Amino acid sequence: RYRQVLTFGWGTIRWFHKDVAAMKRLAACDFEDLLQCAIPAFEGVFGNPGHDKIIMDLLFDLVVWHAYAKLRLHTDDTLNFFDTATIALGRSVRTFRDKVCPLYTTNELPQEHTARGCRQARQAAQAPNEDQGGPSGTISQRKPKYLNLHTYKYHALADYPNTIRQMGTTDNYSTQIVRVYITLMGVYITLYLVKG
Repeated sequence: RYRQVLTFGWGTIRWFHKDVAAMKRLAACDFEDLLQCAIPAFEGVFGNPGHDKIIMDLLFDLVVWHAYAKLRLHTDDTLNFFDTATIALGRSVRTFRDKVCPLYTTNELPQEHTARGCRQARQAAQAPNEDQGGPSGTISQRKPKYLNLHTYKYHALADYPNTIRQMGTTDNYSTQIVRVYITLMGVYITLYLVKG
């Protein structure tokens, strides 16, 4: 469905890969594009209206939170709204985890499964004297994966508004401005220097 999303602007929303899940080496702007187009891409995918509403609410809260995080000029009111958006995002993620995630079985990706098998084979080759019965039997099955909210990335979301209050907006330490500058310099070189 991402592939059906048309490009927008000059470098705003670029053409998506035919398999978004297989995209590798994503930059921050790629994640931003995926998030901005997620609501129409995920609409009606799960078939259950209750689950679709929870997922649409989660995606909307993610987009709102991201918009506040990228805002270049904050006031006390926008920071208070950012705090409220962070609380709403936390609630949406926990609702998704509690009501939707248990109903769907998710497993590790094929490349994760292959990497785990290679790692276990390498460990078994390094220690040939140990009992070979344990880990070799688990290589054939893909491990189940669960949404883990006990990570620093999730925990740090609540710190963003206070960090902006103390340090300033996030565009002060973003590489996105550099990417735009490099793109503009490439256009300048192409138009004026190469074409003469």
